[in-house]
Amino acid sequence: MFCDSIVYGMLTRRSLLRTAAAAPLAASAADTGGRIKQSVCRWCYSKISLDDLCQAAQRIGLKGIDLVDHTDWPTVQKYGLVPSMTPGAGNIPDCWNRLDNHEKLVQQMQENIPRAAAAGVPNVITFSGNRKGMPDGEGLANCVTGLNRVKKLAEEKGVTINLELLNSKVNHKDYMADHTAWGVELMKRVDSPRVKLLYDIYHMQIMEGDIIRTIRDNFAYLGHFHTGGNPGRHELDDTQELNWRAIATAIADLGYQGYFAHEFIPISKEPLVSLEQAYKTCKV
Repeated sequence: MFCDSIVYGMLTRRSLLRTAAAAPLAASAADTGGRIKQSVCRWCYSKISLDDLCQAAQRIGLKGIDLVDHTDWPTVQKYGLVPSMTPGAGNIPDCWNRLDNHEKLVQQMQENIPRAAAAGVPNVITFSGNRKGMPDGEGLANCVTGLNRVKKLAEEKGVTINLELLNSKVNHKDYMADHTAWGVELMKRVDSPRVKLLYDIYHMQIMEGDIIRTIRDNFAYLGHFHTGGNPGRHELDDTQELNWRAIATAIADLGYQGYFAHEFIPISKEPLVSLEQAYKTCKV
């Protein structure tokens, strides 16, 4: 009996040691998603049902679905995902750079920000608007005036307003917020922790390049990121000119806590295969 107890004790200790040794391996094998919360823009996968996209996103390791309105939030959240970006106010050609748009835009923000806050949605998107002959300085001042009217609401509700930077060379001719410097000056003048830039890497690669340095130099003013291969806005692979792993690493090294959303149009593979490859490339 005594010998049996010794043997049993030895076996028990060995089992415990094996379990303890295996625990770190199991933890390291689990997919935590890396240091950046990746998400995906709904419109790029419009041919796939939202349920199917959410199931795939969950399986891949993504944390959110970008650019979904409030009618889609329950579906996204059903799968444990976050609606990481939702409409805030205005549209690309007609937005804050014209004073006569402000009443409508403020009303939209007053509706969308509290609704987002109540549902745990962290970000709303907005735009500068097109120039239509307006000098950039005048448009900048008008955007400051408009965003100053809604920043307090965003601060109170804990929702970030993200004004998107877009290229005016290829996709959005005449768009005013087409350079980081213009957007950063706007952020400095509005001076709110809840008003940031949506730094679309695809668009800013077309207009400026020098992506990593620009992100590092202006990180305090950036609230959200979008991806997309250039040229063509397709897969994040060797058909285009950016080193996405280096970009993701630089952003992670800055301690970024927001969402890094894939906004490319897949063409070379099965769409969800492309999405999973992008996730793996940017998982750092």
